[in-house]
Amino acid sequence: MKTLADTPVTDLQARAVALWHTGKEFRGESDFASLVLAQHRFNYELWHQEDEARRKDVPDGVIAGVKRAIDGLNQQRNDAIERIDDFLLATLRKQGVKPRAKAKRNSETPGSIIDRLSILALRIFHMTGEAGRRDADEAHKRKCRDKLVILEEQKKDLSKCLKELLGDIVAGKKRLKVYRQFKMYNDPALNPAVYGKKRTD
Repeated sequence: MKTLADTPVTDLQARAVALWHTGKEFRGESDFASLVLAQHRFNYELWHQEDEARRKDVPDGVIAGVKRAIDGLNQQRNDAIERIDDFLLATLRKQGVKPRAKAKRNSETPGSIIDRLSILALRIFHMTGEAGRRDADEAHKRKCRDKLVILEEQKKDLSKCLKELLGDIVAGKKRLKVYRQFKMYNDPALNPAVYGKKRTD
């Protein structure tokens, strides 16, 4: 698909992570790139909230606030994955791409793979930092360097999977279908721990 071919997803994600950590903004030059970066930003924020959630030096009330922030960000992250798939599906329709009669479905959508690549970009950035930590011993840094080799290989493999999936979709060999997450825990009307409590009050 031309939209993605012109947008190297892993490069976008790596550049964004590096810039965001310096306090700078990074924007996409196309609608698709903007969607990828918006989804990536939710993972970036989630990563740092998850770090905060593991702290032992703050009151429980602070951690409860962090956990609620994580719930909200997770919902936004999943919504952003669906927006990527919605955009790709709309682009296929505009380009007149139709799946063949016996086209197969993939268990993972392009948006879901892009989400996994986003998390890998964050792992690679932070593992690189750990591998060069001045206050860490050599054993720690060596272990992190070994992990980096694996992470880079996983990124390469997953990026290839994304390219192959999109190629199959454009060729009509596979169908693109947007799968809705319908997260229930954030909706008070669907969470029995919330609406059940209201009934007993």
